[in-house]
Amino acid sequence: MSNRIYNILFHTHTISGIFISLALYVIFFAGSFSFFRDEINSWERNEPLAAGWKLEEMDFDKVLDSLETKDSLMNRDISFNQYYDEQRLSLNISPPKNSKPKESGRRRRGTFKYLNTQDLNTYDYKSSYSIGEFLYRLHFFAQLNFFGRSGYLLAGIVAFFFLFAVVTGVLVHWKKIISNFFMFRPKASVKNLWTDAHTALGILGLPYQFIFALTGVYLIVGLTIMSPAIVKFIYEDSTEKAYDDFGFNSPEYEFSGKALSSDFSVNSFLDETKKKWPEFEIRSTEISNYGDQNMHIEFKGKANFDTKFASAGSITYKVATGEVVREKKPFKNVPYLDGARAVIQRLHFGDFGGIAVKLIYFILGIVTCFVIISGVMIWLVARDKKSVSPGKRKFNAWLVWFYLAGCLSMYPVTAFTFLMVKLGLQDPGLDRVSFIFQTYFWSWLLLTLVFTFLKNNALTNKWTMILGGLLGLMVPLANGLVTGNWLWISWINGYKDILLIDAFWLLSSIGTLIIGLKIRLQKPVPAKAGKMIPA
Repeated sequence: MSNRIYNILFHTHTISGIFISLALYVIFFAGSFSFFRDEINSWERNEPLAAGWKLEEMDFDKVLDSLETKDSLMNRDISFNQYYDEQRLSLNISPPKNSKPKESGRRRRGTFKYLNTQDLNTYDYKSSYSIGEFLYRLHFFAQLNFFGRSGYLLAGIVAFFFLFAVVTGVLVHWKKIISNFFMFRPKASVKNLWTDAHTALGILGLPYQFIFALTGVYLIVGLTIMSPAIVKFIYEDSTEKAYDDFGFNSPEYEFSGKALSSDFSVNSFLDETKKKWPEFEIRSTEISNYGDQNMHIEFKGKANFDTKFASAGSITYKVATGEVVREKKPFKNVPYLDGARAVIQRLHFGDFGGIAVKLIYFILGIVTCFVIISGVMIWLVARDKKSVSPGKRKFNAWLVWFYLAGCLSMYPVTAFTFLMVKLGLQDPGLDRVSFIFQTYFWSWLLLTLVFTFLKNNALTNKWTMILGGLLGLMVPLANGLVTGNWLWISWINGYKDILLIDAFWLLSSIGTLIIGLKIRLQKPVPAKAGKMIPA
């Protein structure tokens, strides 16, 4: 590689990294917590994953009878979708197909709810909102969708630049990638210290970072930029046609207008599917034309990850005859589109190895956060020279004070929000969305401003660790006081998801408190002219 090309790659790597550093830190920090989205929701709602929480274990006949008492289900389409491992699943009920349009020309609107598979209570979006959902959506900036999908677009741009930074970083360090990995000089200059840490941890997390850069670009850029263009120019603005080609839509079954002449049981079709495919995880159930002579039931899902890594399958029954009218086997000959989509989603969400993979993903995510911060510090130290004008040095210093304050404040702010959610959101009538938004964003803004104007990076590092550790220690205490599920109670009852969150905050808080207390702040050193140089 010539010096010219090397310099181009080095500077583009640096510029792209600095440009996205704060946004990228938010994505990885919030995304690391998002791996435990389901466990966080179980902890917050005090709804542990006991036996019977899965969609495939649900008594469909009992649930449908319960829904029927509230509103007639006849001649409607009903779908149950379990996107996450939690007690609540999403429920969609279409308007009756034989209903007449109102005077305005509009038909009755359908119903969307969250249904608890244990007690059959239903919730709307706001009453079911959680800190787990908030952090999950924060990692792709859904809260910034002020203009259409502007938040998603920002996340896509950041993901693209991150992929670019990863590739250019590998090319820059390629010749010394092995030797630099084993080089660590803690007693050398500050620049060498940050450079060694940045290089070593960057190489260690390289496969992880590349996977998330690539899958993030696919999921976000594909959704916000590519998909709308394809739908508009290739499918002539017909979303339905595009969904049909990509396999998102199920076939539509014509409504006959004649009631079924015999009784039926959804559970019987469920049992038949489980006998046919024992390793099949049912994640979605769609009932078309409920109670009609042309009623169909479709079960969708995937194979267990220890049976097949990437898969997608479905089976559809006609209720009147009991015959299988459509079948897509999840174990053999998985179509390329379904397989590729499943691989990308599994790699990005880390849902293929249980808690162990989630913990590994979480640790690598936090390591990536450190890589981002060390890159910013390398940039600052390299430009804090006498040859750089005082104005530029002052601007660079303020920029990094703000960057570090915004990034490192996320830890105590997240701990504080967990604590406030457990203590202040027990009343089901409260506006959960506004409460979580205001608690998180206002406290984040306050801490960011405070630490920025303190103008001391070491102080910011020390006190965000200590403050986050103190608040984090209160999280399991608050859960025990409010719900009675102390760590030992959760252990005895087998509430692994609730125990995991309490244990996480306990252990991480102790660790960060120890680190924070060990950080020593440098005392001001007198300059030659008699002035004091700030630490």
